[in-house]
Amino acid sequence: MPVVARRLMIFGRVQGVFYRNWTMQTARNLGLAGWVRNRLDGSVEALIEGSEDAVKRFIALAHEGPPAAQVARIEVTEQAVQDLTSFEKRSTG
Repeated sequence: MPVVARRLMIFGRVQGVFYRNWTMQTARNLGLAGWVRNRLDGSVEALIEGSEDAVKRFIALAHEGPPAAQVARIEVTEQAVQDLTSFEKRSTG
């Protein structure tokens, strides 16, 4: 199964509501690799890699996020696959 990569910019009430931890757990449960970080503008950025089906499933779930989140929109862009092997939380960027 081919691997795809997508960059997500997630906007709304997504900081201070455990969105990054939710992203890590959900991505790992779906067998995805990548990273997630808060942005200085209040958004959350994530890079996810994996099977196309798992990536699509993650994006669908990301519109809800954890219970306290209020996702306004998600911008998704295709990225080059980096052959990542784990999912990590990165520093704010």
